[in-house]
Amino acid sequence: MKKLFFVAVLSFGSLTAFAQAGEDVALETTQTAIAQDDFSEIETSDLPEAVSTAVSTDYPSGAISKAYVNKQEQYKLEVTLEDGTTGTLYADKDGNWIEL
Repeated sequence: MKKLFFVAVLSFGSLTAFAQAGEDVALETTQTAIAQDDFSEIETSDLPEAVSTAVSTDYPSGAISKAYVNKQEQYKLEVTLEDGTTGTLYADKDGNWIEL
């Protein structure tokens, strides 16, 4: 009789555990906005020779598709490789790679 009572209590307890309403979880969404980087577009022919040389040396299969400059004479370059991949590089006026 004790076993029957124990089984009945366990069964009832486990069934009520599944019958509880789930909690509503509110997810917070965080949006990050990137500020304007103050680069203005220039012609690729207006790039300093040191920057053009750095691209051709380090990325021989790359071609500069767009170029931008800011007030600190830092250059933002959009480079396309032969296989179609594109990337953005940053360089100073002396052709040294920088991270922004």
